[in-house]
Formats: sequence, structure tokens, C-alpha cells
Amino acid sequence: MADGILTPAARRHVSRMLAAVRPKARGLERQFTALLRQRPYGPSEIGAFLAITPAAAARQSWVAFLRQVQENGRRLAKLNLPPDEVESVLGEFAALLDAELDGQFEPAREQVNLATTWMLHRAYYEVREEESQTFFGLYRAKAEARNLDDLLREFVRILTRTVHARTGRLVMQAPEGKLRRPRYIERGRASERLIVDPAMRGRYASYWSYPLSADVVVQFGFGARRPWLPREKSLLDSAAARCREAIERARMEQEIVRLEAESRNAEEQERRRIGRELHDEAGQSLLLLRLHLEMLEREAPECQRAALGEARSIVERTVAELRRIIAALSPAVLDRLGLERALHQVAARFRKMHSAQVRVAISPEASGIPPQMQEVVYRVAQESLQNIAKHSQARHVNLALRSADHRIRLSVSDDGAGFSAEAAGKKPASFGVAGMRERAALLGGTLELRSAPGKGTTVVLELPKPSASGGA
Repeated sequence: MADGILTPAARRHVSRMLAAVRPKARGLERQFTALLRQRPYGPSEIGAFLAITPAAAARQSWVAFLRQVQENGRRLAKLNLPPDEVESVLGEFAALLDAELDGQFEPAREQVNLATTWMLHRAYYEVREEESQTFFGLYRAKAEARNLDDLLREFVRILTRTVHARTGRLVMQAPEGKLRRPRYIERGRASERLIVDPAMRGRYASYWSYPLSADVVVQFGFGARRPWLPREKSLLDSAAARCREAIERARMEQEIVRLEAESRNAEEQERRRIGRELHDEAGQSLLLLRLHLEMLEREAPECQRAALGEARSIVERTVAELRRIIAALSPAVLDRLGLERALHQVAARFRKMHSAQVRVAISPEASGIPPQMQEVVYRVAQESLQNIAKHSQARHVNLALRSADHRIRLSVSDDGAGFSAEAAGKKPASFGVAGMRERAALLGGTLELRSAPGKGTTVVLELPKPSASGGA
């Protein structure tokens, strides 16, 4: 593309003009440098300006010069110099050149100026486009990352590509001493020991070390000397701000999960306490009342036995209902009998409430899971069967607990009336499903509800299988 900016005829005129400039190039550059030093420009800016003048073009091929203009145009953009300022400075060089050439080669000089200006604008907007793509990538990474480690690795990948580094490394440790601030490091210097990864140290010509947060540092390696430019430093500053936001959000999410787990645990403890009190107080009192009624029934006159028998039956039904409530509040059966027998027991209670046939299938591999996970499986099975009893009108129910592919999978399905799962999920009263999902999420699992009118309902709980060490 650089070769096609000028027509062959225009290039011939430009070549003759550059040939006339060549003997005067050094003098022009000395005058131009003197002018630039009167401005607030440092060596980086002055070097870039000198590389894009007709004097620089006179020393090389036209195509090589345009590539040099593009490279230094990007450099000037990263030095925060906008194209209009660069054009103004080049106008001062044009005034020096006009005095030397005495007004000759006016059309050719105009062609060189237009081509240079076009390449400078192109380079400037390439830099801005790269920055926009970088920030978009960082934003997308924040939205899509599954966890903080994935997010930070994606940040490093994006930044490595943006700054054109050979490699990028993430250091997940609290920066100490000199790593607490941004550092430019060159190979062979004493500061190279600050490069944390031994495989990276000594392999590259220069390095950037930049703290993204209080406990995360990113380090880049470059194949040549590569001091960062102001725009690149600003880019890293912005990336670091986004990184700190992401880390803080992740910490807040972890704290929310911790508080939810504590809340669930407190809720379970309170349910167990209420269940024990109902069992020890109300349950024992009702059993004693039933015993007294039974004794009175045996000793009472014939005319009173029917009434006493009816009262005893009411107490017996109340005791049965109280036992059901206690079992729902506190699954002590898990502690006494284990998960498999507890699931069979909850299925047996369902059969007493509902005429549907219940099939329970539990694979041997599903045994031995931690108590907290057993409780979630039990609660989901219990809630699912209660919902079937209340709403389903099913004839067949299947409850299956299996273990495969590092996952524990509970499935409860029925052939009942079904419903619109999407509509039901939006109802304020659907706390049972929401509670089951929360329980699953706290253990890193998922709960899926599949249903449609007339198609029955399936609840699928999946939890991560415990590792060999016993962790989830």
C-alpha cells in the first residue's frame, strides 16, 4: 500500500527533488533540531520528528521512508502528540527547506507532504483503534471470565498483544520493594534480578514490570530496547484500574458466597434446633397424651369410648404430621442412616401422600460424599417430591442418584401435568426452586429445571465430585 501512494510519474519528480535535498540534509537537520530544542520536546520526540522529514526521505528508498513515517507516526501518537501538532512542526521544516531550494520542486514537495500527512494520520488512528480494541477486550474478559485467575490470564494475553511484547507473565504475589512501582529493565543490568520468572530472565533485551494491584504484577519481555511511551503507560494505568475493580468484585463475590454459606448453615442449625425442640417437647407431650387417651378409652364407659377413640386418632394423626414436619426441618436421618437410606425414606413418605409409583435408583459410586453435599442432595430430592405431591398429578416418578465424570448427578422426574418453567421461574412464590439453586451454587454446582405443559417435569442437580483428598 505504501508503494502505491504516488504514481510512477510523481515518484520520478519526488526522486529528483530528494536528490537535490540529499547534500543539504545534514544542515537542514541541524537547523531543525535547534528549533525543536526550543520547544518542550525531549529526545524521543525530536528523534521521531527527524525520521519523518524530507531530509530522512533523501537517505533511503521511498517505500522504506513511508514505513519509517508510519512507525514514527505511531511513536508520536504514543507520545501523546496529535497529528495537527506534528503537521505544524513539519511546516517549520518545510520553511527551512524552502529557503534552501529557493522555491524549486514545489509540486514534488507537495506530494511528499501529502503522503507523509496521510501516513501520520493512518498511524495515529491505528494506535487509537488498538487502544479501543484493548479496552473492549478487557471489558469482555471481565464479563466472560469464569473466575479471577482466568480473568487475569486473559488481561495479560490482551496486554501482551497490545504492547507487541514477545511474552507476558503474571506474578500472583504481593509486590515487594522495587516491584511496587512500574519499572523499565534492560538485560544485563542489576535490576534484571527483579524479573520473577527465571525462564524469562536474561532471555530478552528489555522488560516492563507493572503492578496491576496490591498482589498482582505483570512482566513483559521485548526483543529490543523498548522504554515505554506516555500513551503506553496510560494504557497500563487504565488496565490496572480495571484489574483492581475486577479483583475487588471477585473478593466481594467470594464474601457474598461466604456469607450465604454461613446464612445457610445458620438456617440449618436453627431448623435442627426447632426440630429437636418439637421432638423433645411437643412430640413427647403428644405421645403422653395419646397414652393417657388410650388408657382412658380402655377404662371409660361404653358411651364415651367412641369419643375418646376419635380424640386418640386425632392425636395420632397430629403425631404423624409432627414427625413429617420434624423430618422436613431437620434431616437427622442422614446422620443416623446415611444418604441412600434417607432418600429411600423420603420416597416412602411420598408414597403415603401420593398414589404415584416411585422408582429409586442409587449407584454405588454415589456413596461417600461429604455431609454438606449429602444434605443438599437430600433437600433437593425432598423439595422435588413435595412439589410433585402438591402440583404434578403424576403416575410415575423416577429418582436417580449417580456419579460420573467427576460429577454427582441427582435427577427427579415425573410424567405429570408439567408447566412453563420460564414463567414459573418469574413468579414471586417460586422460592423452592430458588432455594434449591442457591444450595447447589454454594457447592459449585448447578440445578436445572425442565418442564412443559403436559410433558412432566425433571429436576437435575449436578455437584462437583469430591477429590481423592475429600474436598469438593
